[in-house]
Amino acid sequence: MTDTQWPIFEVFHQQTRGEPHVHVGSVHAVDAETALLMAKEQFARRQACVNIWVVAADDITATPYEDADIFEHGTDKSYREAFGYQTTKRAKAVGDTEEI
Repeated sequence: MTDTQWPIFEVFHQQTRGEPHVHVGSVHAVDAETALLMAKEQFARRQACVNIWVVAADDITATPYEDADIFEHGTDKSYREAFGYQTTKRAKAVGDTEEI
């Protein structure tokens, strides 16, 4: 951070109670309380909002894109998918008038 720029805070908001918080943008602010006020003005004035979170960008830890292989599945579970199965037709019963 340079001396001429305030820290960046990432802003998450919740449209209705019980829904997840969604990232909506960033604000520059001196501290978290100021970031809340700025986020309210920027992201809650024109859209429905019941709750706002602000998180200092420096406090966020993320996985590097080079480590994307950690998200690959360790075992093959393709047997759980339905693409290998064929649908079967119901056999026509004696006296059944419905066309199959």
